[in-house]
Formats: sequence, structure tokens, C-alpha cells
Amino acid sequence: MTLVTPAVSQASELAKVDAVCFTDPWSETSFREALAGEGYTFVALEEGGELIGYAGMLTVLDVADVTNVAVLPAFRRQGLARRLLTALTAKAREQGVTRLQLEVRESNVAARTLYESLGFTVDGKRKRYYRRPDEDAVLMSLSL
Repeated sequence: MTLVTPAVSQASELAKVDAVCFTDPWSETSFREALAGEGYTFVALEEGGELIGYAGMLTVLDVADVTNVAVLPAFRRQGLARRLLTALTAKAREQGVTRLQLEVRESNVAARTLYESLGFTVDGKRKRYYRRPDEDAVLMSLSL
């Protein structure tokens, strides 16, 4: 399994992974715009080249928002999300980012536990931030 920077032409593959992983996924157009804009994305590829996960961030000045972390269900619980986030954090440091921030569904205990193990701390909540189903977001950040 390798981590690489995706080409804009892989936006449709990213959108397919997103559709499997989230109830309110990004469109292919949203991925195209993100890949062509400010920020950074790492994708995880299986040996055959299949895209099986990704993590992305958008940077404004010295703060980066982790946009999404997604791993296909068949590849979860193998440390892939940790590898993606570790690579993203290193890239953020390299770009002079001093703070990473994200939001996560309150019910997503596995993701929250992963983020906490990487040093993220809880900053607060956003009421009814998520849809399908409606749910609060837990705001988390990591000082770099």
C-alpha cells in the first residue's frame, strides 16, 4: 500500500470512496476544485492501484482544516487512517501550518479515538452540523 498525491483526474475515484464512506458525500466537482486549489490530499492505493482511502486539508494562512478522512470499509482497522493523518500532519508542518482543525460526528467514536491518540483535543461542538442523520459535530484541533 502506498500513499501518493492524487491528480485532478482522480476526482471521480475520490467521489466514489466518499459516497461509500459518508451519508452526505462530496461531488466529483467538489473534489476537482479541492485538488486544484489551496490545500493538500494524500490517497492510499492498493498494490493494484485501487484507491482505497484518502485524507485532505485546506490551508488558510497558518491554519489547515482537515476536510475528510475516508477509508473503504474492507480496509479499515489496519492503521491506514493513522498513516494518512500522519502524512497530512507532516505536510502541514512542512507548509508552516501551526494548527490543524477538524470536525467529526459525535457518534463516530472510532474516529474521535484516533484523533485523540494523535494529539487532537476537543475544542467544542457545533449543534446539528451534520445531516442524514442530524447530529452534532465535535470540534477538535492539534497545535503543531
